Amino acid sequence: MHIVIMGCGRVGSTLALSMEELGHSAAVIDQDPQAFRRLGGVFRGRRVTGTGFDRDTLIAAGIEGAGAFAAVSSGDNSNIIAARVARETFGVENVCARIYDPRRAEIYERLGIPTVATVRWTADQMLRRLIPSGGEEHWRDPSGTVAVVEVHVSPGWVGHRVARLESVSGTRVALLTRLGKGILPENDTVLQEGDLVHVALNTAEQTQVEEIFAKGPEH
Repeated sequence: MHIVIMGCGRVGSTLALSMEELGHSAAVIDQDPQAFRRLGGVFRGRRVTGTGFDRDTLIAAGIEGAGAFAAVSSGDNSNIIAARVARETFGVENVCARIYDPRRAEIYERLGIPTVATVRWTADQMLRRLIPSGGEEHWRDPSGTVAVVEVHVSPGWVGHRVARLESVSGTRVALLTRLGKGILPENDTVLQEGDLVHVALNTAEQTQVEEIFAKGPEH
């Protein structure tokens, strides 16, 4: 997968190098060409000088073939504008913006742009949203048979009830993270765009559950 990253600070450079270590390609955009020094000599991707919401700059960075876009510059407004351009103009599915003000993050998430506020932000969290596949284990019982795992859910599940997801997968949805807050779902709770789904499952069935969540209800 190709990812375009706006901002070559500590986080942007870490994301770019991490993506390459995972076998993906990356392009980094920054207005200051000196910022690219943070990438060192091992980075093989594109270094594009410009603003991350400029159409020509984004095209030069390979946005038309990108599977993900991360806006991690130092400005909230620039990050959200760039993220919306990537999503709405170029149709990039996996988009995430860093927001310094957590009060604004909720507003932006309602616009359909997943955000990560600095108080809970790390490069690992950004990667989880930009490469939404598989599961991330949060807890496992001493016997190793039961775990609570954050599992990526296909966009096809959005609008469906939690009860259906549980019935098809044979799991228990322990909680949802919605707009940065945890909620305990009920049977009639409907999945919304941007929800992070945490399920309790038998560890032996995790791979099967991940496949069901990734395929969507139509399968």
